[in-house]
Amino acid sequence: MHLQAVAALSDELAATSSRGAKVARIAELLATAQPAEAAIVVAWLSGELTQRQIGVGWAALRDLPQPASEPTLAVTEVDDRLGRIGTTSGTGSQAVRRQLLMNLFGAATGQEQAFLTRLLTGDLRQGALAGVMTDAVARAAGLPLADIRRAAMLSGDLARVATAALAGGADALGEFRLRIGHPVSPMLAQTATSVEDGLATLGGEAALEWKLDGARIQIHRSGSEVALFTRTLDDVTSRMPEVVEAVRRFDARELVADAEVIALRPDGRPQPFQVTASRFGSRSDPAVLARTAPLSPFVFDLLHLDGRDVLDSPADARWRALDGLLPEDARISRLVTADAAAARDFLAGALAHGQEGVMVKSLTAPYEAGRRGAGWLKVKPVHTLDLVVLAVEWGSGRRKGKLSNIHLGAREETGGFVMLGKTFKGMTDAMLDWQTERFLSLADGPADSWVVRLRPEQVVEIAFDGVQRSSRYPAGLALRFARCCGIATTSGRLRPTRSTQSARSTSSRRSLEPNQDRQRQQLPTDPPG
Repeated sequence: MHLQAVAALSDELAATSSRGAKVARIAELLATAQPAEAAIVVAWLSGELTQRQIGVGWAALRDLPQPASEPTLAVTEVDDRLGRIGTTSGTGSQAVRRQLLMNLFGAATGQEQAFLTRLLTGDLRQGALAGVMTDAVARAAGLPLADIRRAAMLSGDLARVATAALAGGADALGEFRLRIGHPVSPMLAQTATSVEDGLATLGGEAALEWKLDGARIQIHRSGSEVALFTRTLDDVTSRMPEVVEAVRRFDARELVADAEVIALRPDGRPQPFQVTASRFGSRSDPAVLARTAPLSPFVFDLLHLDGRDVLDSPADARWRALDGLLPEDARISRLVTADAAAARDFLAGALAHGQEGVMVKSLTAPYEAGRRGAGWLKVKPVHTLDLVVLAVEWGSGRRKGKLSNIHLGAREETGGFVMLGKTFKGMTDAMLDWQTERFLSLADGPADSWVVRLRPEQVVEIAFDGVQRSSRYPAGLALRFARCCGIATTSGRLRPTRSTQSARSTSSRRSLEPNQDRQRQQLPTDPPG
């Protein structure tokens, strides 16, 4: 199979809004693929490399050679070349990697170059995520969707499942079982607007747990051997020796468990997320970090215990088994209740302790690995700010031709604006259409450059999860998980203009600390009313 076929389908998917049409077209392509090709195609159309990371980003792709006139590249050949780029190291490796990359792009057509660029920079955005890909694999293989989902859940690798399903059919799926040392995709949560909403959605009585602002890990243990994996299934065992030692103290011979690791202050309250993230991702000496910036594990679910899979057991049975294994300092705070007032008090206590919010969980739900299960609901405060748009970037993929990623600024005491970050999240198609026209009218410089500078006249309402220190922006601060709630207009959220006098000040770090008791952020420098 040629790369051109995958690139052309990617463009088609980006232009298609129908989920069913996406599934059908991917299935058609997979049905023509050899088993070895299928794994590559599934990974690429899911926005991933089979190698995960090869160290190529935007900077390496700025000056590309002229594209080839005819498609000649096979997907297996391209995958092999990408692998060689990723594994090249040592003296002079930068030049060698650059040459390998340019040779690859020089052999690619214009459409293939565009696809590879989006793939390598994580900017595919074609609406073919795991759910769509799983459906397409099932259709291409002619197998029940539930069987494909189960195999993908247990293996954590849909590409490998696709290869097995297309080559060996139903019998080949039997090889996919939960195995200690092989991570499975974690269960994810849906969102509830409040604890009352969460209780009502789950039918009354439910469990509430503190939602820690830490880093998700999956714990695997067999005897004294312990392995730790990230939410994206990367092995990080060597980075956290203190967590490995904590797991060895659990009262189990074999287990697979779901947990968060978090950096704590001496009083047991959580450090800012940035501290946990920095420690979690650090490549410094793990033994030194374990002493100077230790991470503490908090376990909240159980998938396997002493030779028996428990994913399909009711949640309360899994928790009872888990609680018998853990010391008190490794347990998540949990309350089982049907009372809304008790639930509100539990949420208030979590926030007062510095936690992110709460999870509301069904007592009977199985562990739905790899899915955003209906049995888990997250509840956390929403903070918002009114910020001015300082610049905007042209979109790519399905947003090509539209102004998308907005640069966010707040007013300084001097009267100017300072940047706090940028976001393209939360924008509907209608908003993208409107803001493209609006922002072009505010352009304060060339509109054909990738970043279009604007006159600071448009205010947007931005929701965010918190504020963290950042050396990237002049304010020394950045918003975490910023997303657009709406554009200020006189007739509603989508409106053409609003005074930038209301854009919030960044004169001090204190003024941007989230107020857990309020859903709307009011800063000391806001005008009255």
